[in-house]
Amino acid sequence: MKLPLFFAKRYLFSKKSVNAINIISTISMVGVLVSTAALVIVLSFYNGLEKFILSQYSIFSPEYRIEPTSGKVFSGKDEVFTAVRNLPQITSYSEVLEDKVLAEYHHQQFVGRLKGVESSSLQHMSNGDMLLEGNLSIQQDSTYFAILGTTVQANLQIPLHGIDNSVMLNIPDKHASPSNINPLEDIRSRAIRPSGILGYQPGFEDLIIVPLDFAKDLLNEHDQISAIEIYANNDNSTKIQKEIQGIIGDKYTVKNREQQNPTLYKTVKSEKWIVFFIVTIIGIIAIFNIIGSLTMLVIDKKQDMVVLNSLGTNNNLIQNIFFYQGMMIAMIGSFVGAVIGLIFCLLQERYGFVKTGEGSLFESYPVDVRYMDLVLIFVTVMIVSTIVSYMASRLNVKGFNGLKSV
Repeated sequence: MKLPLFFAKRYLFSKKSVNAINIISTISMVGVLVSTAALVIVLSFYNGLEKFILSQYSIFSPEYRIEPTSGKVFSGKDEVFTAVRNLPQITSYSEVLEDKVLAEYHHQQFVGRLKGVESSSLQHMSNGDMLLEGNLSIQQDSTYFAILGTTVQANLQIPLHGIDNSVMLNIPDKHASPSNINPLEDIRSRAIRPSGILGYQPGFEDLIIVPLDFAKDLLNEHDQISAIEIYANNDNSTKIQKEIQGIIGDKYTVKNREQQNPTLYKTVKSEKWIVFFIVTIIGIIAIFNIIGSLTMLVIDKKQDMVVLNSLGTNNNLIQNIFFYQGMMIAMIGSFVGAVIGLIFCLLQERYGFVKTGEGSLFESYPVDVRYMDLVLIFVTVMIVSTIVSYMASRLNVKGFNGLKSV
C-alpha cells in the first residue's frame, strides 16, 4: 500500500481531535451518497417513462415503413416488393394508402387522416392493446368497417352501435374532369360504419383506419399506394432494415420506428438528459463539501504534517494524502448511494409503492434500471470528485511551504 493511501485511510477512519471534523466528513460522504442515489432513481424513473411512452407508440406504428424517396405515392406492384413480402422474417406486410378526408356525421364535421390497410395486417394485434372500445375487424365478407381515432369520435359523437351510425367520408377527386359544371361532381363520398375506437395516442388520434380496397375506391387511386408497413419477428432490427433496403434499392426508403417519428424519440431522450444534467449540478454542489472536510482535516493534522516534513517528505506526498482521502469519501459515498438507489428502484418495480394520481395511464410510476446508466453515474461522480479533491488538496497544502521553518 502506498504511503499516502495508508495515511489517507487512517485519517478517514480514525477519530479526530475535533469532533466537528468527523461530522463534516460524514456530511461530505452523505452529500455524495444522496446525489448518487438521486441520479440513479431519477434516471431509472425517466427510463421507465420513456419505455412506457415508446411502447404505447410502438403499438400504433409499424416496425418498418417503406416510403418513396421522392413523391407521395408509388406502385406496389414492383417485383422488389414481392421479394420483401416473401422474406421469412416478415410476420405482417400491408400496403397503405393515406390522405386527408372530411368526415361527416349528423352535420358535424372533422378533417381526419384516412389510412387504408390490408385487413389481414390487423390480425397479429390485440383489441386490448389497440382499442378503447369495439373490435379490430374492418372487413366482413364484402362489408367494410372503420376504426376511428379518439379525436374523430369525440368530434363527430358517432356511436359504435345502432342503425344510423354511418360516417360519410368526403374528398376532392384528383382525377375529376375540369369540364364538370357541377362542383359536387368533383367530390367523392363514401359511407362506412365504425367497428372500434383507437386508444388515445398522440399522433394517431385523428386516424380513420379502413380496408385498403375501400380507401382506393374513395381516393380513386387504384394503382398507387402511400407506403408499405412491415412487422418482423427478428430481434436484430438493424439487420432486417438493411436487408429490406438492399432489396428495394435507392428509389425507396425503409424507416424504423425512431425514423418514423424522430421528434418523439428525441424529445423523450432529451428530457432524460436535461434532468440528468440538472441533478448532476445539484450533486456537484454537494460534492464541494469535500473541500470543507479536507480543509478542516488539514488544520487538525497540521502537527503531523510538520513531522512528515521534518522526516524529509515533500508537499506532493502530503497533497496526495488529502487527495486520496477526498477520493475515498467520494468512492464510498457513490457506491453506497448507487446501491441504495438500485434497491429503491427494484422495490418500486416489484411493489410500486410510489403511486400516481387518479386518471393516470399507470397506477404506479414505472422504473427501468439500465446498468449503463449506473456506470455513467459512477464515472460522472468520480470525475467531479477527482477534480474537487485535487483542487482542495492542492490549495490546502500550499501553506506547508513554510512548515520546515516551524
